[in-house]
Amino acid sequence: MEISVKTINLETIKSPCLVVGVTDKRKLTPSAQQLDLLSNGFISKVLRRGDISGEMGDALMLHDVPGLKSERVLLVGCGKIAELTHQRFTTIVSNISSTLSKANIKNAVVSIADLASKTLSSTLQIRLATEALLQENYRFSELKKDTHPSLTKVSFHLDDKRAMKKARLAVEIGKAIGLGRNTARDLGNLPGNICTPTYLAKQANIYDKSYSKLKTTVLNQKDMEKLGMGSLLSVSKGSRTPPKFIVMQYNGGKKADKPYVLVGKGVTFDSGGISIKPGAAMDEMKYDMCGAASVMGTMVSINELKLPINVIVIVPSVENMPDGAASKPGDVVTSMSGQTIEVLNTDAEGRLILCDALTYSEKFKPKAVIDVATLTGACVIALGAHPAGLLSNQQKLADQILTAGTECGDRAWQMPLWEDYQDQLKSNFADMANIGGREAGTITAACFLSRFTKKLNWAHLDIAGVAWLGGAKKGATGRPVPLLTQYLMERCGKQYSL
Repeated sequence: MEISVKTINLETIKSPCLVVGVTDKRKLTPSAQQLDLLSNGFISKVLRRGDISGEMGDALMLHDVPGLKSERVLLVGCGKIAELTHQRFTTIVSNISSTLSKANIKNAVVSIADLASKTLSSTLQIRLATEALLQENYRFSELKKDTHPSLTKVSFHLDDKRAMKKARLAVEIGKAIGLGRNTARDLGNLPGNICTPTYLAKQANIYDKSYSKLKTTVLNQKDMEKLGMGSLLSVSKGSRTPPKFIVMQYNGGKKADKPYVLVGKGVTFDSGGISIKPGAAMDEMKYDMCGAASVMGTMVSINELKLPINVIVIVPSVENMPDGAASKPGDVVTSMSGQTIEVLNTDAEGRLILCDALTYSEKFKPKAVIDVATLTGACVIALGAHPAGLLSNQQKLADQILTAGTECGDRAWQMPLWEDYQDQLKSNFADMANIGGREAGTITAACFLSRFTKKLNWAHLDIAGVAWLGGAKKGATGRPVPLLTQYLMERCGKQYSL
């Protein structure tokens, strides 16, 4: 999709459709007021008839509005401005996109970045609108022919020429995050017979060739054996698909700058292993690599933005299958750190691959490490499908992530990482067990990982509730690419602030 921002006069705009807003109680936004003046009160007359109330979800298409050169004017409901949030604004843009698509309109000028909000500046509105348009128009068409009409060109109208520089930056950021997020969605939506650990490694090498500041290394099983990654390798034993350990290094900062490390869980299909899952909805376990997809998508976003920092993405990738060679409940494995683990449940495998990846990350002496994983069903029960779960061994890092999530609308919610929970991981036969019982499952999973992060400034994002949708809208969401990209942009100073 071609997206731009312009300061052209609304009166002279020639477009298949010009989009403006109407707030609650049929109040026109500044752009809509301009159109009303140009049309000699035509829009006010329509509003008095009661065809649109201005509530969220409303939309009304007007044809051949007098005084305007655009073929149509779309009035879109924006609700109460005082209640405008990132999520509500995104819903407004989604409504615009779906209405235009249903009318088979492929080219439009959108003038809704004038909602006078204390929380959302006009340039931030443009960024969010850019992201939302790219998300709304996403279609997974690699394995299925898509005939759904969609927008191909959108221009955002901006009145204030002084804000043009930031507005263009807003579009640039929105495009980069949109591309990274859709990259993550494509990877997540692929079936397990295509998106294997080998496939993920090949994709990482494709990105390597696309970006000059990116260097990718892929470790195979023998490499991991030499490193002593017994915990990770124990998960892949039941699969005929070999594991891969992907390391993507982005060098945008100075050579001496310590990197930020993102670790993504890459279980390309999770049957549960010997502790096999119930059959219902097991197909959704292709999404168990959405942590990997999101950090790889974030790597695409930061390369597009050319951030002046160093970032490393680590993806431990396996397939978890039952087999005669698979790990069994009660097995004891040795991690790369030298700590031993009693595997009480082979379906708690994500933490087994992440712990070795976290130990491996120490070699880079990172400023901070964030791991991202569809780790626990308990997180879905606790937080639902809205925020990711956040746990960290450093409050400053946790606060930075929470702030980034609030800024971009891709939120997280912090949960406790207290020493009190560690006792649940006690084992009579190893240094620790890989599960801690039914209580506080998200927290004990993070407690397990924390035992491998003593030397790190570390945070854990449990995205089990936000990584994909079920039902009629079934598919990967690409979260938390916006959150991770926002966090990394904020580490670059104020140059990316809107």
